[in-house]
Amino acid sequence: MTSRLPKLVAFDLEHNHKIEFYHDVAEILHRLRGSGVIIAACSRTSAPGLARQTLSLLLVPPKAGDKHSKPMKAIEFFDQMEIYPGSKMKHFRQLHKKTGIPYTEMLFFDDEHRNKEVEELGVTFTLIRTALDDRTFEGGLDEWRRRHVVEVVEDAAGDDVKGI
Repeated sequence: MTSRLPKLVAFDLEHNHKIEFYHDVAEILHRLRGSGVIIAACSRTSAPGLARQTLSLLLVPPKAGDKHSKPMKAIEFFDQMEIYPGSKMKHFRQLHKKTGIPYTEMLFFDDEHRNKEVEELGVTFTLIRTALDDRTFEGGLDEWRRRHVVEVVEDAAGDDVKGI
């Protein structure tokens, strides 16, 4: 199986009473950032300022095994933020407009099944049933890869060729 990643991975922001990331989210964010993937936050909320403030206050611990780095503000991981009232369709149209990234190169994790509607645009949707953990994340990547098996590879001469 290929290890190709989408160009943009978006996450819905939960609005629970307890404000924290799921256990595996820190390593997921570090992995995406280290791979050069655009990380987006998409949230349908009537309190966008509060959501941004929350991301500024939440700290993401350093990568596992990195004892010399300090925790970072969560907001620093997000390259794009679509945080306002309105549909996820609008959020993804704005992401596409701002980044130029094709919808087919986007993967979205959300806990609301109704937001699967973004698949009409070509975005791959992954439902978070209980928590965003490694298993759910890898499942989303596997589904995205299954839908997009063709990738550009470089042949021995350095020319781009299509491969599967």
